[in-house]
Order: sequence, then structure tokens, then C-alpha cells
Amino acid sequence: MSQIKKTLNNSLQSSWVILKLVIPIYILADVLYFYNTLSYVAFMVEPFTSILGLPPEASMAIISGMFLNLYAAVAFAAPLDLSPQQWSILAVYLGICHSLIVESLIMKKIGISNIYSYLFRFISALLVAYLTTLIPASWFETADAVSSFEKTTYDSLTALFIGSFFSAIILSAKIIALVTTLIFIMDFIKSRPFMRNSHKNIAPIFSLITGIFLGITYGAAVLIKEAEALSKYQLFFIATFLMVCHAIIEDTLLFVIFGADFTLVIAIRTVAAIILSFVLLSIYRYADKS
Repeated sequence: MSQIKKTLNNSLQSSWVILKLVIPIYILADVLYFYNTLSYVAFMVEPFTSILGLPPEASMAIISGMFLNLYAAVAFAAPLDLSPQQWSILAVYLGICHSLIVESLIMKKIGISNIYSYLFRFISALLVAYLTTLIPASWFETADAVSSFEKTTYDSLTALFIGSFFSAIILSAKIIALVTTLIFIMDFIKSRPFMRNSHKNIAPIFSLITGIFLGITYGAAVLIKEAEALSKYQLFFIATFLMVCHAIIEDTLLFVIFGADFTLVIAIRTVAAIILSFVLLSIYRYADKS
């Protein structure tokens, strides 16, 4: 019973750290979307749309995805009649570089600087997405795409705050439930006799798997709890890997329903994460020792 209480307490502490960041920024994102604030700075990313073979109108999708979330990005991209290759390029770019504000703050909690988070995700997203443009268009396959996408809209700022608050509460409940479940599972595995001597190996693997399939928010929550069991090199490697390859199924499917190629997008992000994280870890080790 004491172990259960300890695990529950650890999970709630980890969840609370995440929620303090997620809830206010979730509401802020809805406010920015409501006032169409990002349209005033969309011109800043228009040069990159040509590099990526996207129409200039896709700039709003890119910038809203970078600073708000993928749902806002899809809402702007849905009417553009993009090809399967263009949807895949957008899926690769925004799969890596989205929700920068909240996810960089979460990464900060495990020791990754905001400057590194922003620069690495932007540069790696641009690089990997550009490489995706070099793949022949005939390689991209798609199922029947949906014709429209509607984001929740509000008639007034008051309605927005109420709706956004309740949506944030629902998200919070999901975070607490899922993180608690994950930590219970992890603590149970670690308590097995044959696993007790492998704790340092379990923590990074479990954190990676969590982040890859559930996203940075959930993966970081596990990392926050397990940080003491990980070396600074392990934390750097996991964080770098997850910034390129996280929520790999859910995020990709959001673009697949509009025409992106599911297999190629996942393969591209996974291979890129492996290569970039190993290269940057080697540089980090070298710089740290010199």
C-alpha cells in the first residue's frame, strides 16, 4: 500500500508540473486563434513555403502550427487543395515543429534550454521537410481525403474562455489519468526482481516509447519523474530524439485524413530522429569533454 501511495504521489507531482504549463498556454492559443493574431506575422515564413514546395497561403498553417497546435494548422491548410506530397511535407515539418511554446517549456523542466529547443526543432523541421520534397511525387500514396475541417469557433471572448477552460480541464484529466497509469506500470515493472538491477536501462527506454507514441507532454512527465536515474547524456539524447519523433501515430493521422502518406511520414521522422540525435549526442559529448 505504501508503494501505491508513493507512486500516486509521484505521478501527481509530475502531472502538476506539466499542467501548470499546459492549461494557461492552451487557453492563450485559443485567444490568439480567436483574434487571428498570427496572420500579422505570417509573412515571415512565406519564404520557407517556396523552399518546401508549398503555396504561400500555407504560411498561416505553418505559423499557427508552430505557435499554437496542429488542429489550428490543419484548419488553415484544409482549404488549400494540397497534393499528397504537399500534405506529407506539411506533416513532416509540423510534426517536428509545432506547439513550440508549451513543449519547449516542458523540455526546460528536464534541463533542455529554450534556445536549443526552438532552434533545433525549426532547423531540423526545415531540413527534413526539404529532403522530403526531393522524394518523387509518385511515391506518395493516399487514401480518400476528407473535404473539410472545422475548428471549434466561438461567438464571444466570454464563450471562448468558458469553452477553452473546459477543454483544458478535459485535457488535464487525460494527462493525469494517462501519466498516473504509465508511472504505475513503470513502477510495477521496476519492482520485479529480475528488473531491479536494470532500472537505469528501463527508464530511458520507457520514456522514449512513451514520447514516441503519446507525445512530448506525456513523455516529459515520465522523464521528470525518472530524471535522477538518467545521465545528462541520456536526457539530451531522449529529448533530442523526441523533438523530432513524438506522438508519431496521432499527429500523422491528423494529416493522413487530408492526403498525407502515413508510411512515408512516419519513416522519414523516425530515420531523421535516429540520425540527428546520434550526431548531436556525439557533438555534445565532444564539446562537454573538451
